[in-house]
Amino acid sequence: MNTSLYVGAMARRDPGVEKNDSNGSGGCKPASGPLSQHQLSLLAETFRLLGDPTRLRILLFCLTTPRAVGEIAENLDLSQTLVSHHLRLLRGARLVRGDRHSRQVFYQVDDEHVGHMLMDMANHVAEDASGS
Repeated sequence: MNTSLYVGAMARRDPGVEKNDSNGSGGCKPASGPLSQHQLSLLAETFRLLGDPTRLRILLFCLTTPRAVGEIAENLDLSQTLVSHHLRLLRGARLVRGDRHSRQVFYQVDDEHVGHMLMDMANHVAEDASGS
């Protein structure tokens, strides 16, 4: 799958993150303050799930429009069983949601935070690849 479709799109600033430029670092921090130990564990688990290239491909494919399992499997050249397995894990982490229409379930990225994070990281990788 060609991720350049997503890399070129403009990413909007996430309202849930505020800039902390008081030290000139340009860093970001959660708007609600420091994360608890439980929240850090959930964040680490989320990044572990995102460490699988197949799951990333599925997320990127579902970024712009809801997709059925069969469509995901066909376009990414994966078995429906494998796609369903990965979607179950992604749903459990609240990275995708499924909406049932008749006998089919259509999956899409769960919310804007997830989409923005994926876009930001794709843009980051593209910058590194271009030598910027």
